[in-house]
Amino acid sequence: MHSVDDILRASAAWVWFPRGSDQENTHLQLVRYPARFGGGVRASQVASELDPASVIDHAFAVTREWGESRLTFWTNASDRPDLEDELRRRGAAHTDTVAVLARPVAGVPIDVPHDVVVETVRTLEQVRAMDAINVPVWEQQPLDDEGLQAELAEVTESLASGQGARVLARVDGVAVSTGGCTIVDGFLRLWGAATLPEFRGRGAYRAVLAERMRIGAESGATTALVKGRVTTSAPILARAGFTHYGDERCYVLELG
Repeated sequence: MHSVDDILRASAAWVWFPRGSDQENTHLQLVRYPARFGGGVRASQVASELDPASVIDHAFAVTREWGESRLTFWTNASDRPDLEDELRRRGAAHTDTVAVLARPVAGVPIDVPHDVVVETVRTLEQVRAMDAINVPVWEQQPLDDEGLQAELAEVTESLASGQGARVLARVDGVAVSTGGCTIVDGFLRLWGAATLPEFRGRGAYRAVLAERMRIGAESGATTALVKGRVTTSAPILARAGFTHYGDERCYVLELG
């Protein structure tokens, strides 16, 4: 298990660059999301000598240069300077909060119901099933044929290199839950977990979690790290042995 400082640093360093995104990292990390993920710009990892207002002004300028009008900030305790007061002063809406959680990969086993079957994603059919879950849960556009092939290539490449995997859970043969994991510096990053609403509460999320923990153990990861929504997955993760190390909050500004 990594130290608390290592966990907090790993959490602060975690950022996602979707396929087809743009990024800029001056004063803070800015990522322009593709249209299928709703577009807009995500901001995080503030590291600047400027004052909070100037950092936000810079983010506004880049967002406008990219032709976007929505800016989403994810805060972190390591941000320098901290932007939350300035974000609230400008009328940013606090839309979400995630808990930073971690536990040893080789910790207490996670109980999985017998009627949930879990599998590692390796085929185009599995990628299509995964997408059918992600689209309604994350409110994103479905992948076209080219996108499905690109997704399959990413999944199989990560799996072959030992850098990560995607998993799928089925109930009565129906694909109902999915999630991904990535191995970075001994950490098993757990991300993108989604379960169809009508199948929640049946253990599919726990099955997806357990399978990713198994993959992490086989890959040599020692600490599982996840950012769980405080209203949904965080309570499940706490019951699965994860410890809470802090929160990250999401603020949204519409530039107009």
